Amino acid sequence: RGAGQEPVGQLRVVAPHAFGQEHFIKPLADYLKRYPQVNVEWLLHDDVAISDFVSAGIDCAIQVGEISDSSLVAIKLTEVPRIVVAAPSVISNTALPQQPTDLVNLPWLALRTYYRNEVLLRHKTTGEIQRFPIAPRISTDNLYALRSAALQGLGVAISSAWIVEDELADGRLLHLASAWQADPLPVHLVYPYARFYPARLRCFIDAMREV
Repeated sequence: RGAGQEPVGQLRVVAPHAFGQEHFIKPLADYLKRYPQVNVEWLLHDDVAISDFVSAGIDCAIQVGEISDSSLVAIKLTEVPRIVVAAPSVISNTALPQQPTDLVNLPWLALRTYYRNEVLLRHKTTGEIQRFPIAPRISTDNLYALRSAALQGLGVAISSAWIVEDELADGRLLHLASAWQADPLPVHLVYPYARFYPARLRCFIDAMREV
């Protein structure tokens, strides 16, 4: 009965800090301009999962990484390439590392949400896998903090490629072992199963899929 109704009311959305502050603000703004009777509570959390949407009052969430909760609808939006980067000072006067074995003895930083004590890299052409342990100088759950620590020359990091584009372009960070990369992370829009969904949620899902 509500298939043609105009979206109204409040939508409560959880998004990761980095994506929620940058990539998804423009489509969020476009959505709000298109549907002026909707307001959005835009909550930024880097948690991998939200245990109970209903009790938390969450309509939907944008999540990076694999979805393990089978009680949720999960729509895959994209994948995030991840690459190995470091400040020039970390490499010092040595040659730019080309192989994973060249990275083993360097200081490391960890994004503990996705890797903590071990690094796994895959060759982009052959699919060969190399893995080795690390003892991170800094572990963080925040992508911005990881980038800042890398810029300070504290160690090597595996970072989402999009967040270090400017730093790579101006030479503040270097792309190491460029033929190798960590497995890309899927980005999903997730929400609980229901018989009916309000128009504000249906239209938000459509807007996110479109971009």
